[in-house]
Amino acid sequence: MDFESKITSREVSEILWETEKTVSTAESCTGGRIAEAIIAVPGASKYFKGGIISYIDEVKENLLGVDHQLLEEKTAVCEEVAIAMVKGACKALNTDYAIAATGFAGPTGGTKEIPVGTIWLACGSPERVTTMKLEEDYGRDINLAIATNRAMEMFLGFLKEEDAPRPMREG
Repeated sequence: MDFESKITSREVSEILWETEKTVSTAESCTGGRIAEAIIAVPGASKYFKGGIISYIDEVKENLLGVDHQLLEEKTAVCEEVAIAMVKGACKALNTDYAIAATGFAGPTGGTKEIPVGTIWLACGSPERVTTMKLEEDYGRDINLAIATNRAMEMFLGFLKEEDAPRPMREG
């Protein structure tokens, strides 16, 4: 893990520690790398409950509750599946938040419509999920490193937004 990733993981840790919120992961193509980035910070057991590596559709359906029809119609590499993975992980692991990744890291697996390097990231809560699509192919190792870093950065942004004081409503 590079220096920048460690800083992001530490910031995520501080926010979760202070807010007493929990997080889980639902990972397909990243195979546990996001969970690894989270637990790199000592004390992560206070807020990280676990992760589900859902490398195949069967696991996405059975453990994360991703709709079979959605997987059939759109494939596992789409925004809707990434969102469903976040919601499913929150439910399955009883966490406030989850981070998900699904995509084609390469070197094979892509299609003309969804080429290698396409990775959907999502994070959030059962009520609100943020997504991001990666589309560049830099080779498997770099694709996975980028996806992990972007997922952690996206989650940090989500947490900062959640933690920001809400303006008072008049009325």
